[in-house]
Amino acid sequence: MSGLVDGFLIAAVVVVVIARQFRAQRIDTERRWWLLPVVLAAVALREPGLIDAHHHAASVTLLTAELLIGLATGAAWAWTSRVWTEPDGAVWSKSTKASGLVWLVGIALRVGLYALGAALGIHQESSALLLALAATLLVRAGILAWRAQSPHPVSVLGTTYGDAVPRSAWKERV
Repeated sequence: MSGLVDGFLIAAVVVVVIARQFRAQRIDTERRWWLLPVVLAAVALREPGLIDAHHHAASVTLLTAELLIGLATGAAWAWTSRVWTEPDGAVWSKSTKASGLVWLVGIALRVGLYALGAALGIHQESSALLLALAATLLVRAGILAWRAQSPHPVSVLGTTYGDAVPRSAWKERV
């Protein structure tokens, strides 16, 4: 794929994923939550030029930093998402304002890495960004699936499990 097509693919995936996450979504731990990230990683890895042959060490360092930012963004995004259970037992999630801030910081760090690579004269393909996006989505989906299966998952915004329990049940009678 050309860089332009990769750029459009990355932008489309990011827009769709972010837009969907700010709406409440049911977490289905039975579905293949890992499939989209694996497909994105496969597309990224099949492209030549992931590592700049003329600046091998610096290119690998930038790719590693990109992947670490992707992993951290995915984890932070998952932990800043609200998770709750409906009375029927369905587990839901929704990104918060903090999740949006996580995305902004992640994008800013990626832009900074790209600028650093450009300043060093390192040829950078969009496949590195696509691979980091796959890592972000994989980590987020994995953590949310884990939180959904946990008997008492905790949201960063407060405990959301048990909200259906009447507060009077916690009162001690005197």
